[in-house]
Amino acid sequence: MTEIRQITKDNAYDAVAPDDFPAMMEVDRYNARSTAFDKIISATHDHFWDPLDVKYIDFAEPFDLENQTVMPAELIPELKLPCFEKLSQAERVRFANESARWMLSSILHGEAGALALSASLCHILRDPGAQEYAANQAREEARHVTAFAKYVQARWGKPLAVGPTLGGLLTNIVNAPEVYKKIVGMQMLVEGLAMGAFATLYAKSNDPLLVKLTQLVMTDEAFHHKFGKIWADRTIPNLSEEEQNIIEDWAAECFQTLLFNLVNPEQKQALYGEFGLTWEQVQTEMLEAFGDDDRRESMKEGTNIFRVLIKTLLKAGIITDRTKAFYAVYVNMDELKDEGERMVGDDIAEDGIRYLQKINFGANVDALKEVTISAAE
Repeated sequence: MTEIRQITKDNAYDAVAPDDFPAMMEVDRYNARSTAFDKIISATHDHFWDPLDVKYIDFAEPFDLENQTVMPAELIPELKLPCFEKLSQAERVRFANESARWMLSSILHGEAGALALSASLCHILRDPGAQEYAANQAREEARHVTAFAKYVQARWGKPLAVGPTLGGLLTNIVNAPEVYKKIVGMQMLVEGLAMGAFATLYAKSNDPLLVKLTQLVMTDEAFHHKFGKIWADRTIPNLSEEEQNIIEDWAAECFQTLLFNLVNPEQKQALYGEFGLTWEQVQTEMLEAFGDDDRRESMKEGTNIFRVLIKTLLKAGIITDRTKAFYAVYVNMDELKDEGERMVGDDIAEDGIRYLQKINFGANVDALKEVTISAAE
């Protein structure tokens, strides 16, 4: 393979080419195992759950899609546009639920990307501890794929196709040979988006089944975020100025792509035809109705996916004074800095872990040393 430039400052993230399996059989590798990930690996049993076991979650729970919206109608921006005024109440409910279907399909595709990326890390990370963590995450992402596929099947039958922006980003991250792109791209950018989305679903959804599902998934995702945080703590402070700029610019480019393209009407165009609308018409009215001021206002919400993403990058040291102004157009960076290290969803995840401990350990749960997200640091 063509030689690539890895930006590696810690042996735990030392990598080889994906096709260099002989490097994995070098005898000295086996005894050079980092302990950096031991706590988050050993905590796995505390948040184990099985999406196919009804004692954890039952996808047969009913929901009236004809009369109820999975997400509150006020969270669907299109329903505020003039071109949607002609829709009957039944059509508005159906559009709201098709929008939820599109969002949850995107989450499903994201989980499939996280599964593939985690598996790809097993091919390139030399450190046995990092490799074990990646394999462990792949197992957890696989159950997320199963769980969201089961949910979408239960509510709509099948998912919608991935949007070009998300599909392109996931493909680039999974196929990237650079470890920093995989970790920043998935463990920070995509996982940051996911934690914000899951927190919103948990707090706002009208479907109790979806609320339960998102909490179960968050018990895993909070630990996946930890893996990225460990990388940042061991890597960012040791970067040269050139290396810092490379990582910082790549993260900013990905953020801008997601901010302006992830949820715009062009990405959702498959929805509008069923309701006699075109994506161009919807986009024109959307641009007239919502501007940067509205975007900034929405980012004041703690669970806003882009606010969570910016905070993730800021706390990891990937946003410096050099690029701070770019993000400050949308959020108060000083306010974010003062918020502390805890991320949106940590409390939800910790409550979920306690719930899973009771299921998994029953009467013995009180005898266990309580495992929380902070204990895994």
